Amino acid sequence: MPTPIAEVPMTPPQPEPVQVQQQPSPVSPKDYKAARSQRRGAGLERRPPSFIGDVEVKEVRIPGPFPLHRFLTSDPKLLSAFLEYQSFFDWCGLSRVSKATMSAIARHRPLREVVLERYLRTVGYRRWAWGDADPLSLSLRDLNDYMRGVTFPTYEYARYADAFNQQLRLPAGERDIGLAETVCALRAATRAYNRVVLRLRAQGERQAKEPLPASRPPSPSVMSHGHSTVSGHASSSRGSPVRGSTGFRSPLFTLRRAPLLRVFVPSPEGDWLSDASILECEAELRRAGVMQHMRLGDVAWDIAVGDEGNAGRLIWDGSYLIDLDYTYSPVGDTPRYIPSMAFSPSYFHRVIRTGPSSQNPIVRVDISPWGQEIAANLQLLQDRARTETPQGAYHNVVRWVHRSSFIVRPRRSGGSSVGHGGSSVGHGARPPSSRIPIRGQDGLFVDPGWYGTIVVETEGTNEALADLQERSGPGAFPPRAGGAVKRDVDNRDVFRIVRERSRPGEIWLRTVSTKERIV
Repeated sequence: MPTPIAEVPMTPPQPEPVQVQQQPSPVSPKDYKAARSQRRGAGLERRPPSFIGDVEVKEVRIPGPFPLHRFLTSDPKLLSAFLEYQSFFDWCGLSRVSKATMSAIARHRPLREVVLERYLRTVGYRRWAWGDADPLSLSLRDLNDYMRGVTFPTYEYARYADAFNQQLRLPAGERDIGLAETVCALRAATRAYNRVVLRLRAQGERQAKEPLPASRPPSPSVMSHGHSTVSGHASSSRGSPVRGSTGFRSPLFTLRRAPLLRVFVPSPEGDWLSDASILECEAELRRAGVMQHMRLGDVAWDIAVGDEGNAGRLIWDGSYLIDLDYTYSPVGDTPRYIPSMAFSPSYFHRVIRTGPSSQNPIVRVDISPWGQEIAANLQLLQDRARTETPQGAYHNVVRWVHRSSFIVRPRRSGGSSVGHGGSSVGHGARPPSSRIPIRGQDGLFVDPGWYGTIVVETEGTNEALADLQERSGPGAFPPRAGGAVKRDVDNRDVFRIVRERSRPGEIWLRTVSTKERIV
């Protein structure tokens, strides 16, 4: 008989023992006291950070509450180190804590410049470090108004202007007081914006002439905490222009470009400003305190009109704001009273917008001083042009053109001039002996951006050739049998800059005929 197999009891697998973490033992009063003393600084290094290393450290602790007023107003370096950790929102809350502290900072210029540099750093602002006085000193009120204004999108200005104009039709007792206060705040914002822009222009031009050595950037700990949250104009300090750099960069103003100033004048007439509205725009610039800092060619934009094309844009002619010229463009061009050669060819680029039908802006240039050179270089050539059909297709078309060129040169050191060259409206760096005045414009000189070769082009027809000959002035070409060209409107100085062919040192111009007139 076989031996029975003994039954072995089946035991379920045992789970692995769980590692129980040992809880830390309770902190004894002695350990707690030692840790707290270290947090208070008893066990830490007492040497201050490098960026405030030369500030006097007082070992004697002042009894009582922490003296915030004394800390913020005692030394600009301490205030600068403190503000690197504060956003503009934090600064606004701090300004409500102590009126005496804010008054002390506003009165003391080194402290005030610390605040302005901290929150206007991303638009390129830096304190005036040259020997003479600051041409346009900003205040903390300017800072607050400017920051309030940039939080508003540009289309919001037009919406508030429309609402304000509708309120004017109501009886005085039914008008919204809050809307009137908002309109006053928007006007103050545009005034502060103009002060900031023209202060940046003065700084940029001075910095281009007399660059200052780059200063030490903030420490890494400061760079990692410096931030703000106002409409992108006071964001993280990383990536912003370094204070004290020799190059000037700003999103609000570019050197050798027209500044775009802002005014807020709700006009009942809409896009077409009346004479009374234009006078009010001038009054707003006067209230902003920038009238004495404006120059010929500065552009003022009534932001209450809207942001469609060039609506609301006016140009300062040295004494008054004048409208754009709509003879050859539905969106407007620079007025005929503004000599184009007094500014760089790209001076109004993106400030005075071009129309959808042509991306080449209108300029007014008197080419008669170079008539002899134009006649000597004139050629009849075949040119290939890319045109668009009504169906949207593009074709290469061969056409005949008359083309010539001349060279704009500055005066020689001896005082004799070649051509019509010179320098710009008050911001040319060349010596006075090399500046050649523009004919018929007292005190204005050709901008150095025009120096080099100027190519002039017109159609290959006999009528276009006669027009070019008359533009070149008397004596440049032999007299024509048919006599002078009969003009309904004098357009002999009207050209378009051909952007796709122009480059520094070579500017292409195309004549504008009377057939292109709109009005």
